[in-house]
Amino acid sequence: MSIDPIQKSRLGRTNLSVSKVCFGTSSLGDMPGTYGYDVSEDRARETVRAIFSGPVNFLDTSRIYGFGRSEERIGDVIRERGGLPEGFVLSTKLDRDPRTNRFDASQARRSLEESLKALRLDRIDLLHLHDPEHADSLEATIGAHGALPELFKMKEEGLVKAVGLAAGPVEIMMPLLRDWDFDAMITHNRFTLANRNAEAMISFAHSKGISVLNAAPYAGGVLAKGSDSYRRYVYQEASEGQLDPIRRIEAICAKHGVPPGAVALQFSMRDERVTSTICGVSKPERVVQTLEWARWSIPQTVWDELASLSYSTDDPEASRQYNPE
Repeated sequence: MSIDPIQKSRLGRTNLSVSKVCFGTSSLGDMPGTYGYDVSEDRARETVRAIFSGPVNFLDTSRIYGFGRSEERIGDVIRERGGLPEGFVLSTKLDRDPRTNRFDASQARRSLEESLKALRLDRIDLLHLHDPEHADSLEATIGAHGALPELFKMKEEGLVKAVGLAAGPVEIMMPLLRDWDFDAMITHNRFTLANRNAEAMISFAHSKGISVLNAAPYAGGVLAKGSDSYRRYVYQEASEGQLDPIRRIEAICAKHGVPPGAVALQFSMRDERVTSTICGVSKPERVVQTLEWARWSIPQTVWDELASLSYSTDDPEASRQYNPE
């Protein structure tokens, strides 16, 4: 059984419809401190062109990715095309001041204004509050004069069509998901073949009508590139203990002749609670490969054998040294 990556689902309670696959573009901002490799302007633009000319209608970026470079490179292609493709949904994020980590209402406005300018757009389809756990004060960020209430004002003003939450730790996200009427949420690295830290949060969001966008199904790239050639897990150098469960997954995939990347991607796509799976791409070939993996026929025996493996429920990013570059 394979899954159609371009099948559309409604985003929250909005009139936006998004494909089962969303392309993530953080690496297009050239972030070697996070990914371990560089991405040139030309390569980034070619990748965006491949996304826009393909069947997927959903792209995700952020103001802070590459300190604006990701949005700027996407915006260059939007300008070149004379606008977004018809029916395309673009998601970006409000970010804190990268110098001071301040994340109040005025910084939220500044972040949106910079995004609109870089992306060459008049409004944003889906705008998330991003990484409030890295702000100078979480209380100030979500308080009366913080970025969070300002995000909802932006929706009321028609500057954005839908609002979301894109944070890290589950314990940060859950209270906000309970108290605020988000249209969507992004969790990353916390619902993969190797880790289910976000399991309960995903169920809660789904029950509340919040669209779940599951990012980083490849655990930072290792499930796509292979543990022998890419010895990193969740954006950091991996220990043997971290690679061991990855290798057990790879062994089952090798036994049945299926790519681990296809299995990792479809693990997320086949979950009915997940509206769309965000897959990072850094070159045009990865756009094509993602669509191939999404459609790959995977025998039920593979899922049965994978179900017998243990997985972690700990926060996979608990020891991550955050690097926005």
